[in-house]
Amino acid sequence: MQLPEKIAKLISNEIYTTDKIGMSESSVLLFENKVLKIQEYNKESENEYHIMKWLQEKLPVPKVLAYEILNEKSYLLMSKSDGKMACEEEYMKNPSIQTKLLSSGLKMLWNIDISECPINWRLENKLTQASYNIKNGLVDLDNVEPDTFGENGFKDPTDLLQWLYENQPEEELVLSHGDYCLPNIFGIEDKITGYIDLGRTGIADKWCDIALCYRSLSHNYTGKYNQKQYLGYDDLLLFKMLNIEPDWKKIRYYILLDELF
Repeated sequence: MQLPEKIAKLISNEIYTTDKIGMSESSVLLFENKVLKIQEYNKESENEYHIMKWLQEKLPVPKVLAYEILNEKSYLLMSKSDGKMACEEEYMKNPSIQTKLLSSGLKMLWNIDISECPINWRLENKLTQASYNIKNGLVDLDNVEPDTFGENGFKDPTDLLQWLYENQPEEELVLSHGDYCLPNIFGIEDKITGYIDLGRTGIADKWCDIALCYRSLSHNYTGKYNQKQYLGYDDLLLFKMLNIEPDWKKIRYYILLDELF
């Protein structure tokens, strides 16, 4: 594997394994105390580098050790997050602790002052990116919800995009993770120790993260990703711990929007 010279020196001959969890198109190499993320250089890879640097000392995000671009690929070398992913067995068997972790992680994001946040993922920008994804064949139709397209859904991604433009909700702007799914949140018991996959992190509607967290919990508990079902999941527990009423229209909207990413 050809690596940028600076990164090759930093990892030297260290042993690594390959991370196969999650839906990312990137290659993730796990070292003893470092992580190397390799992906096509694009807007999200550039955003991840900038937002990770901005969030140092603000949130428990990995420390950037090096960032290089070579042959149209980005190489982000960072520190490894402490703790366990929110989808690991310890959490799946303890939904109350797991949901407390996830709800506290959302509140930590929302408490960040966004007045100087360098990345803007408001709907205007997300819909523009969604349009780009459609035009460039970047929508993965193999991983959409079963009722999104077809007889009872939308004709195709372009039809869905038109609906999204016509039904934009009012935004409640916060610092949004942008892909707030269980593999991207790390914790020790109910304490957040890490946020990863930050390419879509920036200013956006709080309901984006709520919607994707809700979907991720549902998918993990019903066995979509690991063919193993768990008992004890209450799909309203997240809202109870956030002390908010679910806004099902917004939740549906942001789950549908995510189909185009």
